[in-house]
Amino acid sequence: MTDKQAEIFLKDVADRFRQYRDLGEKAIARVDDRGFFAMLDQESNSIAIIVKHIAGNQRSRWTDFLTGDGEKPDRHRDTEFEIYDSDSRTALMVQWDRGWDLALKAVESLKAADLGKTIKIRTETHTVIGAINRQLAHYACHVGQIIMLARHFATSDWQSLSIPRGQSESYNARMQGK
Repeated sequence: MTDKQAEIFLKDVADRFRQYRDLGEKAIARVDDRGFFAMLDQESNSIAIIVKHIAGNQRSRWTDFLTGDGEKPDRHRDTEFEIYDSDSRTALMVQWDRGWDLALKAVESLKAADLGKTIKIRTETHTVIGAINRQLAHYACHVGQIIMLARHFATSDWQSLSIPRGQSESYNARMQGK
């Protein structure tokens, strides 16, 4: 990979991270606290749990990204799927912000030469590109879950995050006119 290709890749990853963060935040903003903490059933995750999990994952994966194992010994992943009295919406969104900020800072600090390196996640070796792609897919999956849950719990208050139903043709015409 040339330095220019690496630069393009890293910029695209940072842009995708920002996009998923933004989509998640827009979806979260469309639900009240009841919807934020609601679970579809005993075995499902609430938006709050997904937010907590993403934040925990990001702190673990992106702290000392190139030098430490991506699964930090102090992570305690299982607790990310439990809600405690201290887990207010505000507190969880602070964790969300810190996690995304950490991920973006780490990606934006990478250089072309770093993409050829390997890192560890749970002692398993990954290329830096593979680890980045793994996280990108992970966040996309969970943000999709947040959107689905927010859509469900917002009911008639929902506003589309992209092109509303029945408006694809007018959207495409506007885009072609630009």
